Amino acid sequence: MRHLMSPLDFTTEELERLFDLAGDIERNPEKYAHACEGKILATCFYEPSTRTRLSFESAMTRLGGRVIGFSDAGSSSAAKGESVSDTIRVISCYADICAIRHPKEGAPMVAAEKSGIPVINAGDGGHQHPTQTLTDLLTIRSLNGKLSGFTLGLCGDLKFGRTVHSLINALVRYDNIRFIFISPEELKVPDYITDMLKERQIPYEEVIRLEDVMPQLDLLYMTRVQKERFFNEEDYVRLKDFYILDSNKMKLAKEKMLVLHPLPRVNEISVEVDEDPRASYFRQAQYGVYVRMALILTLLNIKI
Repeated sequence: MRHLMSPLDFTTEELERLFDLAGDIERNPEKYAHACEGKILATCFYEPSTRTRLSFESAMTRLGGRVIGFSDAGSSSAAKGESVSDTIRVISCYADICAIRHPKEGAPMVAAEKSGIPVINAGDGGHQHPTQTLTDLLTIRSLNGKLSGFTLGLCGDLKFGRTVHSLINALVRYDNIRFIFISPEELKVPDYITDMLKERQIPYEEVIRLEDVMPQLDLLYMTRVQKERFFNEEDYVRLKDFYILDSNKMKLAKEKMLVLHPLPRVNEISVEVDEDPRASYFRQAQYGVYVRMALILTLLNIKI
């Protein structure tokens, strides 16, 4: 039995096989329409989610399986004080695989240690979001053609953004990638990440103004400033509109630069950018379904 807690749980070779499977699912959905008949996915979401939860549910449904679960802690026995480890032991009696999101870092790992079924980390606090990272990697590979040899700008909340942390940790295993971190001083990428990049001798740059680096970027990964991660309202209000990507800024970018965003967005990407062919965030959401379908099949060891 295998779990997914971090994007690093899969080797780059295993990721290639996973992405090849996702690509085959995209091209031949009918081939996989009954692959998970008789199987049940439990979605245990202790904090709100739209894309991640629904994409997991869509993935299992498209594979012919069924879904049970809860969408917030208040509608589960956690409201009565039940521990995560007790919950997963019970869920293991009801389902074949579980996706869990929790506001506390490490909670999915606790669940995995006590689980009788494969557990997928669907996001834990500001720590990891591995299935979003798999989605990001598949999107880059599909639209960019490769997972190497590009300059990636990450913009916005780089301090609390678990999608950012996961993506950086995953991409350092590929060749010839340069990172540009674009954030206000208060939301800089954590030291442990820059220390890791220095140790691996991977080039990176930290800047405040997005306009200054737009012409250099092959990919721009925008993020929202996350209200739920702030301790006070004042700091959030001061920083929430620090970056807004609009059509004027897009004029500074390369003709084939891709714009990604894990979503949801608030104000950080103007709706006028949606019509730009370089805007790839809604296609990114679609790739999220394919990669989660491939992941479910892989963890359940179902071959087609």
